[in-house]
Amino acid sequence: MKPRSAQANGILLMIATTFIFAVQDGLSRHLAEAYPVMMVVMIRYWFFAAFVLTIAARAPGGLRAATRSKKPLLQIFRGVLLAAEICVAVQAFVLLGLVEAHAIFACYPLIIAALSGPVLGEKVGWRRWAAIGVGFCGILVILRPGFGVFAPAAVVPLVAAGMFALYGLLTRAVSRHDSSATSFFYTGTAGAVVMTAAALWQWVPMTAPDWGWMAMLCLTGALGHWTLIKCYEFAEASAVQPFAYFQLVFASAVGVIFWGDILPPATILGAAIVVGAGLFTLWRERQA
Repeated sequence: MKPRSAQANGILLMIATTFIFAVQDGLSRHLAEAYPVMMVVMIRYWFFAAFVLTIAARAPGGLRAATRSKKPLLQIFRGVLLAAEICVAVQAFVLLGLVEAHAIFACYPLIIAALSGPVLGEKVGWRRWAAIGVGFCGILVILRPGFGVFAPAAVVPLVAAGMFALYGLLTRAVSRHDSSATSFFYTGTAGAVVMTAAALWQWVPMTAPDWGWMAMLCLTGALGHWTLIKCYEFAEASAVQPFAYFQLVFASAVGVIFWGDILPPATILGAAIVVGAGLFTLWRERQA
């Protein structure tokens, strides 16, 4: 067990990370409203790849050690999947706003729990299945199908949640063979390569003020990954993961303050159900 002071530092760093990522989501939405989504993600990945290469070069063994993987194809697929998920998530921010998109996206831990059996061979007991069922009832509360409120665009953050859940499961799978440094390297570089190939043709000239916002987006991305790395140095993942839900709170605040997003009672209730089910699932995982 980590000392209590170290665990407290880890929790504070996780909360700081969620705040930084919420700001990043707001910046992504702002830029994606004026420029192609894939172009915005591509530039973001250029900076991310440079950050990853710098970290890898300074680590023991350098770039040679970082590139050494026992599952290179799976690592590359992980990186490509995350890049695609970010594109889908940013599109969801534009279509639905940060509040609705994050409320739906918050179900990804439940999807991980549901798929951990068939994908990783992990045992999923009836309590976790019950929590998964309750969580998806929360999603139905948010979507309100049959009440004339459901929008097809609401499927977009749900798809993003499924993609991110699969990315999380594949990260668990490769962690059995490769170090976290190797996984981090492939996440940044594979994503940068595929986004450049897919989005360079979508290039649109940016104004000087928007280049400033883009610089902030890149910096928050690197800073968020750095604080997340430091967070896991201080505390175990199971101890800090429940605090990742603060991103829903911070992102909703950003949406309300800067875009005038509204907080419908059904969205608040549904998000509370999803978060509660997710926290119970994380607790059961820690107990197991």
